[in-house]
Amino acid sequence: MKNYHPKNIILIGAAITFVLSFLSTSIVYIFSDDFSFSSVLLSSAIISVGAYLIFIILIQRFIDDKLKLLYRVIGKGKKSPNESLVPDTKNNLKEAEKETEKWVNERQNEIARLKEQEAFRREFLGNLAHELKTPVFSIQGYILTLLEGGLEDESVNRKFLERASKATDRITSILNDLDEITKMEVNRFELHITTFDIVELAQEVMDSFDLPASEKGVVLKFNKKYESIFVNGDRPRISQVFTNLIANSIHYGKENGTTTIRFYPMDDVIMTEVSDNGSGIEEKDIPRLFERFYRVEQSRNRNEGGSGLGLAIVKHIIETLHKQTIAVRSTPQVGSTFAFTLAKAKK
Repeated sequence: MKNYHPKNIILIGAAITFVLSFLSTSIVYIFSDDFSFSSVLLSSAIISVGAYLIFIILIQRFIDDKLKLLYRVIGKGKKSPNESLVPDTKNNLKEAEKETEKWVNERQNEIARLKEQEAFRREFLGNLAHELKTPVFSIQGYILTLLEGGLEDESVNRKFLERASKATDRITSILNDLDEITKMEVNRFELHITTFDIVELAQEVMDSFDLPASEKGVVLKFNKKYESIFVNGDRPRISQVFTNLIANSIHYGKENGTTTIRFYPMDDVIMTEVSDNGSGIEEKDIPRLFERFYRVEQSRNRNEGGSGLGLAIVKHIIETLHKQTIAVRSTPQVGSTFAFTLAKAKK
């Protein structure tokens, strides 16, 4: 019976009422001379129709009242005094079922999203605390050593002060990157779009890494000789993208490795690739690679490397500010390639 429409149930009830009233009246008719068969039939019909009308009115009112309460819960927007809460339809229950199912799905998606955001918030705060805790503890240790007598020891005091200075520089770097990525997220960041030669910019950034690259034996190069390639974008921000990607390729690449930059014209965009032949990244880590403070090697010394926000900033610069795309492909023990696009400058 649960699949029947209420009106059909009421109609079946009225039919049963007719049959029962007909049988009962027929029994009276058989044992009484005052009733004719037509009067029995007419009285049964009147009783069943009356029962149908009574039930339909009462149950319809009951259903409408319940639907109004339901639509007050799931309805969006404020209704005018002359506007009914329940849609004007003969299939109120079907409409209510659809609306309720839609509302439940929306709430479930919202709860799942809130849980995901809460998990991300907890992890982010934990990672931020970890990132700041390491240099802060280092500074505390250096200062305590100096206060306990190291200040008078010339072989110790300058060395410890220099280390404390490096730790404060790291904290400053983290805070500056956090401030920058926050400005990007709330659209408080003004872009200065110009036309520039991306090959020239890439060469400038590679030249700035001569010393750290040579210390690790990493060769920075183009895959071939390129003529000028002009794109539209914020030149300082794209320089920041190259800086982060090349720094990562050196830091996480292997000794005596190679970092290669390639350019590919693709319709109205230029795709740039920064590749290394380092240790690569596991497939499970790739989806989270652009998250703040996420590190593929969780046990890596936090004093090494940058702020942990470099790739998150790169993603915001390319996707949020320039409305372009960035992607990564990687194979363990083979290497990684970061590819991003920029709008091609019109001739």
